Amino acid sequence: MPTDRLNDLPDTVRRLIEQAADAPVVDVGSINTGRNSTIAARVRMPDRTMFVKGLPADHPRVWTQKREALISPHVQGIAPHLLRHVEDSGWSLLGFDYIEGGHADYTPTSQDLPAVMAGMIRLTEIHAPSIELKSMTHRFRSYVDEPADLSWFAGDSLLHTEWNPHNVLITADQALIVDWGWASTGAAWIDPALWLLWLIAHGHTCDQAEQAAAAHPAWRHAPAEGLRVLAHVQRRLWDSIADASQDDWATPMQKAAHAWEKHGT
Repeated sequence: MPTDRLNDLPDTVRRLIEQAADAPVVDVGSINTGRNSTIAARVRMPDRTMFVKGLPADHPRVWTQKREALISPHVQGIAPHLLRHVEDSGWSLLGFDYIEGGHADYTPTSQDLPAVMAGMIRLTEIHAPSIELKSMTHRFRSYVDEPADLSWFAGDSLLHTEWNPHNVLITADQALIVDWGWASTGAAWIDPALWLLWLIAHGHTCDQAEQAAAAHPAWRHAPAEGLRVLAHVQRRLWDSIADASQDDWATPMQKAAHAWEKHGT
């Protein structure tokens, strides 16, 4: 479920940012995309601009903030640099370098797709760090028909898993991946397989989306049966999300998941 977004930076949060940065806040601008944080703001200070995201300390998903803070040192170069992590006065805050760039365009004529794939491939070069990460076998356990089906997803590759275009920033020379709260471990082919669903939801045919995913070196190792099981899992997962959500992105993803499952049968 999305998290309600505050339109103004609370005074307590402003003070925490100023204390952590040892500098005054000059200007604050709201960030309208995404709905997983209570606070998402561009915070300008005399010597730098930060992107600050935050959740109340008692929020049920506050663990995603801690996960991002722990993984940040390991994804340098493919993600914005984390400057501050503050847990105080009832808030969990992350302050990143502010990146000038737009969100990725996933439509069939987009020029962003090669950069997104390049970032995804660079991720395969990073070993999963020794921090607490969910596994894809655990995350998909409620959506398989048989427990043995989970074996297809096992692996020790570091995966991002949340390929919403709002989680990819396109700059002048690369794609940067943000929102690492759901980083997990699993088979390396899972990330391009999850990405292709977003491509289908943004207008690609199933064949076009699979062709784009095939640029990932792990795709050639993706087992046909594993892809079939993943398509089934994703259809059940997005049925569940769409039934519980009124967000306008949930239904296209549900339709994409249904289309991909049917395509593979």
